Amino acid sequence: MRHANDHRKLGRNPAHRKALLRNLMNSLVLSERIETTVPKAKELRRLGDRLITLGKRGTLHARRAAFALLSNKSATDKLFDTLAGRFTARAGGYTRIVRTGFRVGDGAEMAILEYLPAEEKKAAAKGKKKAAGKKAADKPGKKPAPPKGRAGGKAEKKPSARGGQDVKPARAPRKKPAES
Repeated sequence: MRHANDHRKLGRNPAHRKALLRNLMNSLVLSERIETTVPKAKELRRLGDRLITLGKRGTLHARRAAFALLSNKSATDKLFDTLAGRFTARAGGYTRIVRTGFRVGDGAEMAILEYLPAEEKKAAAKGKKKAAGKKAADKPGKKPAPPKGRAGGKAEKKPSARGGQDVKPARAPRKKPAES
């Protein structure tokens, strides 16, 4: 069991691990999206979220703490100027890990770690959909169209308790064609 183990060792000594994570953090901040192995991505996610939290504070102390983690002035400037402003309304969870498969050479599981896009676009799109639905409801004599994702008002398909695998309903046996 991994009780009281604070972080992943990644098969490296402490100095090598620190240098690896620093380089990955710089790449993540500068390009906002990197591809790496799953354990490295999970460990880097902690540090990437911590950097955004420092950027949101915006104080001189926070800037110096971020520079101590990054050691790259351009990455620190980008963190405080653009990235932190993107997540002002968000309380946490600034990164996303998307598993992409296995590496050909050694079979290591790979993943893409990226900062989430700005939420302003999503909020504006939701506002447009709601406004369109209200316009249809305002017209007399017409029923508003059912929301997307539901066919004919049927209930949505819920995942089963079997780890995301949906159970298919039993089918009736096929009827044999009439012989002539």
